[in-house]
Amino acid sequence: MVRLAELILDAAGERQAELSIELVGDRRMRRLNRIYRKKDRTTDVLAFPMREAVAPKAARLATDMLGDVVISVPTALRQALDAGRSPDEEFVSLLVHGVLHLCGYDHERSNREAARMHRRERALLRMIGAVPRVMIHHASKKERKR
Repeated sequence: MVRLAELILDAAGERQAELSIELVGDRRMRRLNRIYRKKDRTTDVLAFPMREAVAPKAARLATDMLGDVVISVPTALRQALDAGRSPDEEFVSLLVHGVLHLCGYDHERSNREAARMHRRERALLRMIGAVPRVMIHHASKKERKR
């Protein structure tokens, strides 16, 4: 996962940046979404930028910390299934989406900004190339017997 994050940051022009990635369940994601966005439902990805954070001047040291990306694993798996793509593809797509939010993109700002962000997502995914395996698939007993 570290290599994937490095690839995405490099493709986004943030080679020196650091970020934190948190994988959570739907209950935790719903709570975060309710607290920070006032939306009482789960979501797939949330981003918490550090560069935009309000902090005392003394605390605003030059930092390479871009921010935090939080991904709901159950929601990502459902979305992958619904879209007919692999969990790895969905996870990479959500991580790219979250990183772009950390870089200042916001699809909720306007239709024009949404289109701009979507174009950038596609460009980053092309730059990354083949989707690396990042999700661990636990085979059911039936699959293991094969």
